[in-house]
Amino acid sequence: MRSFLLLGFSCALLLTAGHAWAEDRPPEWAYPVNPPGFKLPPDDGKPRQVPDSPVQYSVAQTRDRFFAPDWHPADHRPMPAVVATGRKPDVFACGFCHRADGPGGPENASLAGLSADYIEQQMADFKNGLRKTSVPERGPSQIMIALAKAATDQEVSAAAEYFAALKPRATIRVVETDTVPKTYVAGWFLADAKTGEREPIGNHIIVIPEDLAQFESRDARSRFIAYVPIGSIQKGKELVAKGVGGGGTQCAGCHGPGLAGVGGIPAIAGRSPSYAVRQLHDFKSGARAGSGSELMKPVVEKMTLEDMVALAGYAASLPPDGVSASK
Repeated sequence: MRSFLLLGFSCALLLTAGHAWAEDRPPEWAYPVNPPGFKLPPDDGKPRQVPDSPVQYSVAQTRDRFFAPDWHPADHRPMPAVVATGRKPDVFACGFCHRADGPGGPENASLAGLSADYIEQQMADFKNGLRKTSVPERGPSQIMIALAKAATDQEVSAAAEYFAALKPRATIRVVETDTVPKTYVAGWFLADAKTGEREPIGNHIIVIPEDLAQFESRDARSRFIAYVPIGSIQKGKELVAKGVGGGGTQCAGCHGPGLAGVGGIPAIAGRSPSYAVRQLHDFKSGARAGSGSELMKPVVEKMTLEDMVALAGYAASLPPDGVSASK
């Protein structure tokens, strides 16, 4: 076990502050940062396998940013070159981080099913400096900004059209709880430390892979548990229906029935709740000032962190296609 990493970002550190975090301060649990000296586990030389796949990849292949491991090629149409292998030296394979059919992970965005126009606009915002992050040292955001500047319009268009044509899948199980497993940062995301210890959840969302080895092998079928405070789902449902403060903008008015998206307005149902909190906070802080910010800013300015947690937890509990969202 990589117990040395526990020193870097244990949830004990996250939770000692309790409710004392200032509302304008990025919540550390939503913006995990690799601790100083972070290193991936050494390569043991053994090929990796994942459930329900006959494919084998070496550890080096699963860590190669110019290669998207394709464990289940029948799940999607052929990847364009920019998604499968990228372009050296500056354009990493989109499928490396976002996975072969676009579900992403807690550390980045789920792209499957987002409109091509929306994806292209986000890349333009990254490129033009309009979309940043409240925690500049986070690696995923640094990569996206650099990649957006290096990618050609044709590469962006090819990736956007590919991911837009994919159907999003439910990958997150939302669990309301008072306590969560002790965690550590495993590479810009949190993982269960497997010590058996539990900690109070406080006003946090803790997202961990159900199978860490499967997720680290970049299997697009990986699933996650999102722990949220008790009562979050109902409170989030009420906020979506009534707006913040009971009289604000209703989320479905822009994001559509079941929060499944409308045209260029992205779907927010069934997606990583920690990612959602980062976006809400970035809109509020002004770090995300690109497309849509003029609509989001007045909404998020009224939100507390507790509101963000509830909204993100509820949205994550919905099916990503909006079906049966009202049940």
